[in-house]
Amino acid sequence: MAEQTTLDTLKQDAITYVKLQLGDGMIDLELDPEHYEVAYQKALGIYRQRATNAYEESYNFLEIEEDKNVYTLPQEVQSVRQIFRRTIGNIQGPYSSSFDPFSASSLNTYLLNYNYAGGLATYEFYTQYVEQAARMFGGFVNYTFNPATKQLQLVRDPRGEGEVFLLWTYNLRPEIQILTDYSTSQWMKDYMIGNCKHMIGEAREKFATIAGPQGGTALNGAAMKAEGQAIMDGKIEELKNYVDGSQPLTWVIG
Repeated sequence: MAEQTTLDTLKQDAITYVKLQLGDGMIDLELDPEHYEVAYQKALGIYRQRATNAYEESYNFLEIEEDKNVYTLPQEVQSVRQIFRRTIGNIQGPYSSSFDPFSASSLNTYLLNYNYAGGLATYEFYTQYVEQAARMFGGFVNYTFNPATKQLQLVRDPRGEGEVFLLWTYNLRPEIQILTDYSTSQWMKDYMIGNCKHMIGEAREKFATIAGPQGGTALNGAAMKAEGQAIMDGKIEELKNYVDGSQPLTWVIG
């Protein structure tokens, strides 16, 4: 049975890749394990900051409690786009009034027997009626979401419990998916290489030369910093060209 891939295994594979690209085994590197961890965290942070492919769209369920209008969502949730209900009126429990009282008859009359009565146009008018009823009688929920504290505040006071809301959210894409996706894992490794070279250059630049019997040895700290910075700048430029599979920007008016 194949060994199950875990996040720690994928991170270690990425760090091993970076070490070998830097020449580990042929030369002694000045970096400690903590430096590789910092390089990984910086690559992940920059990617989440600049790439839409670092996020995913999902739907989540939230069960409402009586007299409670503030809920703490998981840390992965970055924004809440919309809240959906199955009912209208006050939140009085799982058996609130439904805003679709005769959906069975409308399906039978307007869709299954469309040759005799109704049709798709009539069904479209019916769905518009349902949406308008939801607007008028509490089918839509006003809310505020704090992305820092992850608190979702409903602008109403639930009088019952048990009703389940459907949340349309945008979440952080799990790290294990980023490291297994070929379009993002290579970007992460290459950015880590650039950051590691920059850190090595910082250390070597502290001393221009090392004293020795033949007059000393010059260190390439400045060159390593410049090379590492060039690699990181190049990876940022790749994100602007959506090489990682991120969605391009849509039309912006204004």
